Amino acid sequence: MPEAVLGPRALNRALLARQGLLERSDTPVTAMVEQLAGMQAQVPENPYVALWSRLREFEAASLSTLIEHRQAVRAQLMRSTIHLVTARDMLAISPLTLPVLIRTFKSPWAAKLHGVDVEAVLAAGMELLAERPLTRTELAELLAPRWPQAEPAALAHAVTFHGALVQVPPRGLWGGHGQATWAPAETWLGAPLHPNPALDQLVVRYLAAFGPATVADMRTWSGLTGLKAVFERMRPELRTFRDERGRELFDVPDGPLPDPGTPAPPRLLPEYDNLFLSHADRSRVLAGVGPGLPLPRGARAFGSLLADGFFRAFWRIDETAAGATLTIDRFTRLSGDDDDLLDAIVGEARGLLAFLSPNAAAHDVRFEPRP
Repeated sequence: MPEAVLGPRALNRALLARQGLLERSDTPVTAMVEQLAGMQAQVPENPYVALWSRLREFEAASLSTLIEHRQAVRAQLMRSTIHLVTARDMLAISPLTLPVLIRTFKSPWAAKLHGVDVEAVLAAGMELLAERPLTRTELAELLAPRWPQAEPAALAHAVTFHGALVQVPPRGLWGGHGQATWAPAETWLGAPLHPNPALDQLVVRYLAAFGPATVADMRTWSGLTGLKAVFERMRPELRTFRDERGRELFDVPDGPLPDPGTPAPPRLLPEYDNLFLSHADRSRVLAGVGPGLPLPRGARAFGSLLADGFFRAFWRIDETAAGATLTIDRFTRLSGDDDDLLDAIVGEARGLLAFLSPNAAAHDVRFEPRP
């Protein structure tokens, strides 16, 4: 029997459903973070905006409390980038993604060690970090006297790219500030890394959050190689489809596949959201109907607007003494848009202003240019 073919809208609605973006829910924060298989977090504020877009009446303090109580952590994981994950996921996922970090370290840092043994540096660094959390600058200063032939920054990076580490508060707290300061995951969480982490389970987690998807899609999300053999071994446990270009898509048996015509309300996502970063082919969210150039930096916060499920514009918030303004940057109406779409976007924007700038003297929403 031929495999069912899924077009961009079907894949879009499947992704939005699994990402909690078709409708806000009352899902607990920890459960949502795990449902998303971790959240992109190199900008500390981003996970808060991402959760606000997915949960009803989300309060920033709920996530800050999880981080303070060590139930959620920030760490280098998928793609060697900082992700917010639950403590349980940190212990299970970190051993699987460590090879990605090690590979990332080799360029440009390995040559700057000038022959120093990485394992010796790692052992010394982990010993220092077990005493107290340290920044990379502090690590470099403490390690440099032992290996003067190496560049100090390379020594610090050798530790943070070869060890299972987390970034500790106040970085990552709502309204908190501070440099990235590292601690061993096992010390910080008071529990060991998973002794036998299952890559098969990570495949299931990825597909549940981002499927149906190709092997190349998961490689893009994770940075892992050698996944084709894993998918082939798991084939009896998965269901398969084809996209319109004939590529094979894998999925978990119970992954939701909403009707392609399911309404998708506008959503304002943060600068970095895994919705945009987790597929080799991003046509399921980037359909060529939004602006092609990124938003200029300099605003308090900025990100992307989804309308009818697809990227349609950038947004930014600028704050002055007169108030906070959220600007929708280069939004263009399409013939199939609902009549009330602009009102829905404005309502979403005012909600985000209330979340991000609650103490501003006034709130305003603008479109540049006016659609």
